[in-house]
Formats: sequence, C-alpha cells, structure tokens
Amino acid sequence: MSREDDYQERTEGGGPNIVRPYSFTSGRTRPAVELALEALIRALPQSADRQWELDDVNAAIVTLCQESPSVAEIAARVGLPLGVARVLVADLVESGHLQILATLQEDSTDSERRELIERVLSGLREI
Repeated sequence: MSREDDYQERTEGGGPNIVRPYSFTSGRTRPAVELALEALIRALPQSADRQWELDDVNAAIVTLCQESPSVAEIAARVGLPLGVARVLVADLVESGHLQILATLQEDSTDSERRELIERVLSGLREI
C-alpha cells in the first residue's frame, strides 16, 4: 500500500490504518528546518500552480496552508501525528511550496505573545 493509498483510506473512513506513520516520512523523525509547533505556515503562490495528486497528503497540507494555520493545527486537521506533520511541512518549506511566518523571539513583547496565544486558541476552537 502506498502513502497515498493509506491517506485516501484514512480520509474516506476506511478500516484501520495499517501503514505506520513514519512511512509518510521514509522513517525520518526530525524536520529538515527548525519548525516550532506554534509557527504559522502559509502556502506560496507557486504551490497553487503545481498539479498535485488528489489523494496526496502533501496536497492536503498545501491546500490547508492557504489559511495560514499553525503546525499543530495542520497535524490535527490532516489527521497525522505531530512529528510526521512537522517533517512533511518542513519538506514542503524546503521545496518552495510553503513559507514559515515569523514566530516569537526571546525579545518579543507581551502584546506579541498575547496575540500568538489568541491565534492559537482561535485555531483550536475551529478544529
């Protein structure tokens, strides 16, 4: 069973998932780029031009990123373990389909921190 077949089975309410999550990432457990769980991810314009397979998990992630969700929200909405989603998102960032939006730094103000918490809570409520 391919990655795409497994994803299609899960999204169509099929039987239990017999493919292990790490098969989506070829066994990789660490993202290629630093990726905070609260980081907002945006799809780049050129990603819309690519012809994705309809049942491709990467296509689902790129489509979802039109709304600039957080990495944690992507994992929840696509139905993947958080570690797997981080690796796949990082791969799409490296390939030029997604962009990581600015996250908090050590010198971030209280209002920036409050705004981030409000965005995360809003995203969680939408799930």
